Formats: sequence, structure tokens, C-alpha cells
Amino acid sequence: MKLSELPNIGTVLEKQLIAVGVDTPEKLRKTGTEQVFLKLKAHDPGSCLHKLTAIEGAVQGIPKKNISEQRKKN
Repeated sequence: MKLSELPNIGTVLEKQLIAVGVDTPEKLRKTGTEQVFLKLKAHDPGSCLHKLTAIEGAVQGIPKKNISEQRKKN
């Protein structure tokens, strides 16, 4: 499975993830949302909350709009 087959991951974000060494859905899940986002932020300081929620949704396998309010607070 390609990263872009996950919810919220388009071709641009997929390329960014690959650039920081996250090249499979398994690596994305294993590394975790926060660590992946920190890698992206170091690579692209313009990374924002939308990217963070997109990654979390992909990890959970859901659209980012369906992330629980509790998780958004954490």
C-alpha cells in the first residue's frame, strides 16, 4: 500500500513524508503522529495544524474531520 492510499494523504504530503524517511504506512504508524510531524516541521518549517491532523487521521485510518475532540486536545 502507498501512503497516498491512506485518508488525508495526497501526493504532495506523500512526497514530503518520503523525504523525511517515512515511506510506508507501517513506518507512519510505527513512528507516530507527533514524531512524524516533528520530522516534517524540521524539513519544512511551514508545516501547520492541518498537516498534523492529516497525519493523525491517516494513522487512525479516518478522515481528519472525524478525529475525536479529545485527541485534538492532546
